[in-house]
Amino acid sequence: MPPARGLHAHVLDTIGQRIVDGDLAPGTVLRPELVADEFGVSRSVVREALRVLQSLGLVEPRQRVGTQVLGTTSWELLAPTVIRWRGASPAYFVQQRELLELRLGVEPVAASLTATGPGGTDVLDAAQDMLAACAAEDSRAYLEADVRFHRALLTGSGNAVFAHFAGTVEALLRTRTSESRDTITGWTRSAALRHEAVGRAVVAGDGAAASAAMTALVQVTHDEFTAEAPRG
Repeated sequence: MPPARGLHAHVLDTIGQRIVDGDLAPGTVLRPELVADEFGVSRSVVREALRVLQSLGLVEPRQRVGTQVLGTTSWELLAPTVIRWRGASPAYFVQQRELLELRLGVEPVAASLTATGPGGTDVLDAAQDMLAACAAEDSRAYLEADVRFHRALLTGSGNAVFAHFAGTVEALLRTRTSESRDTITGWTRSAALRHEAVGRAVVAGDGAAASAAMTALVQVTHDEFTAEAPRG
């Protein structure tokens, strides 16, 4: 039998994914005894999973009713766990569009701020690692460098809220690995060069150029997703 922590993670991931997929509609009552029977786990494991789901806004315990599933407006949409579930759901493209629109408002400002601080070399180093990964045709190394780029950009801003947003961006980037469309998951040299342009502007201390380059970078990605999103 898997360890208790593994059982908890399995129950949490399965129920969370069902809620995000719409298989468990808002208003559905989750009965711990039935969940425990389905997964063959103790009720304490189920209660722990439900507590996490509650912290993420997916469920809410209600007196004399039980634990009810909540709708999207209650979810912690910036939480990495919720992003992962939505990234594996029919809401994949919706989530990408929503968060890319948010990133358009955040990352250019972060780039400008980082250009005035000491962390610019980390941004440029990560961008150049992306270029090296392109040359080596190593998509895993490209993704890891991409994650480091955005984390360095956001944490280097000196803004604690932007730094916290780095976990959201990382989770979003990692959902792309399950997509098969080339324009989305093809780790291209042109995309890496756009990252390098941001890095060079940051290292040069040119906040305006860094902001403009970052806007261009995210806008291209946004436009790619818009073009690839299913119609209707």
